[in-house]
Amino acid sequence: MRILIADDHDLLRDMIVLYLDGEGGFTTDTAADFAQAERMLGLTSYDLVLLDFSMPGMDGLNGLSRLLERSDAPPVAIISGTANRDVAEQALAAGAAGFLPKTLSARSMVNAVRFMAMGEQYAPLDFLRGGDDAHPLTEKLSQRELQVLEGLTFGKSNKEIARDLDIREPTVKLHVKTLYRKIGAANRTQAAMIAKEQGLF
Repeated sequence: MRILIADDHDLLRDMIVLYLDGEGGFTTDTAADFAQAERMLGLTSYDLVLLDFSMPGMDGLNGLSRLLERSDAPPVAIISGTANRDVAEQALAAGAAGFLPKTLSARSMVNAVRFMAMGEQYAPLDFLRGGDDAHPLTEKLSQRELQVLEGLTFGKSNKEIARDLDIREPTVKLHVKTLYRKIGAANRTQAAMIAKEQGLF
């Protein structure tokens, strides 16, 4: 099975590649943004594409729609550490092969990828139900605040976050200030530590 992993976070891409390569039976390619993923699809045939919901060029679920409209479209799944249940449901309704929260265990990730590459649709039931496994921080923060927090977790500056999310830098500063208050953080480092300690990213 040939898998394309498109995510702007080097560490996450490398981790998924490591998981899949360790299983055997997978060939993996990676892309750092949506434009690169599109180019690679024009050159190679894939059994499955994993798209990060918040990477540059995605424009929400419009990136998913663009890939699914291709005549040579492979199954496409969304991966995300910030998207909520509504986004997951919209992605599945739009024809996504699945929705993978970044909090999935390595074993669950590998099984889900194998399942989707065979033409099935995957989504973790606990996530869709929004039950006990729904992350508490996702209840406190807005979608945009979660995206900004993800940027902080990866050590990005306000300017870099603004560019990634296609918003103005003063807007990022406002989101940062608001999310500090909501999660009880005093600074960027503490906010990133809280997110990581609670397993959000």
